[in-house]
Amino acid sequence: MNTPWQAVPEASSGSRGAWPAAGRTRPIYWSVRRELWENRSIYLAPLAVAVVVLFGSLINVIVLAQRMRVHPALEPASQLALAIRPFRIAPAPIMLATFLVGVFYALDALYGERRDRSILFWKSLPVSDRTTVLSKASVPLAVLPLIAFALSVVTQFSLLVIGSVVLLGSDVTPAKLWREVGFLEGLPVMLYGLTVHVLWFAPIYAWLVLVSAWARRMPVLWAVLPLLVPCVVEKMAFNTSHLASLLMYRVTGAMTEAFVLEARNGHVERLTQLDPARFLGAPGLWIGLLFAGGFLAAAVRLRRNREPI
Repeated sequence: MNTPWQAVPEASSGSRGAWPAAGRTRPIYWSVRRELWENRSIYLAPLAVAVVVLFGSLINVIVLAQRMRVHPALEPASQLALAIRPFRIAPAPIMLATFLVGVFYALDALYGERRDRSILFWKSLPVSDRTTVLSKASVPLAVLPLIAFALSVVTQFSLLVIGSVVLLGSDVTPAKLWREVGFLEGLPVMLYGLTVHVLWFAPIYAWLVLVSAWARRMPVLWAVLPLLVPCVVEKMAFNTSHLASLLMYRVTGAMTEAFVLEARNGHVERLTQLDPARFLGAPGLWIGLLFAGGFLAAAVRLRRNREPI
């Protein structure tokens, strides 16, 4: 099967004559497409989680219907609260799945091609190391969040339809369910949440890509140990946890910086809870993006000089 680059004359190491033709083939686009072709787990794993969420919620709805029949005197408000519960947590497992897929993908992005020696073939094509690294980094930073958003929307809408069918036979009208869930209002909230987490987690993914380009064995250990060992040493030497708190802030700080959380449940349900001005003004965001850029630049240089394992 012809690859997207075969129509382009191969460029020599000292020549740039083939790059205009490579530009017409959209190397970034085809590089991302290649990642999706070679790594089906990018979309199959979140899809499997979405199916499990739908199946589990369907069982929950069946149990809810039985409760309504057994306890017909249950207040409509209580019935509505029982019906809404699955909708509030449905996107969470899908988001978590995409984050985990992104972590494992980034760890293997450049390490895998050196391990199976396919890097020798890809380097023979007129595609720069920078294009390759950026296309691989775009998977956890752009492709997976879009997949998570699409699956979350479809899952929530399906659950709303199922819940409406159940509530048609009770005193609670489906209109109340749709109004309380706030499906349309929740779409920009979900999209905003994905965007801020992508920006906040950018240095994490970039660090994993860098480790993937550098490690010769066990990239998971090389990704984790340089972060955990200083925390342990600090705790043993000074009985403080400043480094651990810094790492925890990088993992959880997006929620505290980008949203106004309610003390009673910590959920984000309304547009009024979004705080983009504070998020964009957070030093942690811009410092993290600077580190992400540095990590990716280092990964490009390492891929240029690294040999197969």
